[in-house]
Amino acid sequence: MSPSPAWAALFDWDGVILDSAAAHERSWEELSAESGYELPEDHFNKSFGMRNLNIIPELFAWTQDAEEIQRLSDRKEELYRMILKRDGIDCLPGVRSYLQSLNEHGIPAVIGTSTTRDNVELLLDLMDLRPFFQDCVSAEDVRNGKPNPEVFLKAASLSGLPPASCVVFEDAHHGIEAAIAAGIPAVGVLTTHPGAKLKGASILVKQLDELPLDGSHPLQK
Repeated sequence: MSPSPAWAALFDWDGVILDSAAAHERSWEELSAESGYELPEDHFNKSFGMRNLNIIPELFAWTQDAEEIQRLSDRKEELYRMILKRDGIDCLPGVRSYLQSLNEHGIPAVIGTSTTRDNVELLLDLMDLRPFFQDCVSAEDVRNGKPNPEVFLKAASLSGLPPASCVVFEDAHHGIEAAIAAGIPAVGVLTTHPGAKLKGASILVKQLDELPLDGSHPLQK
């Protein structure tokens, strides 16, 4: 029997594994144009890390009708996938080498994201990253989006290790707050926001391969 892993890595998706910001923003803009709803100023930065089911009624104030919220959310993600299939995408610099190092050293890696499972499944194939992840918690798997800790508590459970033995990798303050609420230390990735916006992160990195590539815990020297 192989020994249990010393720790597990819980990854946010957008802004940590890939830079999908432009495609997401474009899909909101296309949805706005075809639906007639207006986007508020600085909508994308304010909504980063939130679920569509919270963004549409709370941040955008487009509608409070549950069926319309779901319809708009589904259409937004459909537009997003169309853009990705058309334009293609790759993971962020340093991601592949870091994930490969975790895989080689038997460190479980689980995705914990506010995006939909269809998006994750498509992108895992487009970027050829499927072998590196043990499991995924997506928007459909939780009742409460970040900064609620539910997504990372579920991801920790899927890793097979307790939250205290996990590390969250996040680029947004909602995600850092969710990690802290779950009792999990966080690595802040400076792809989307400056360090000042990622208060509570144990360390900050510009890209993942700045961290040890020997499978060792990124927060323990």
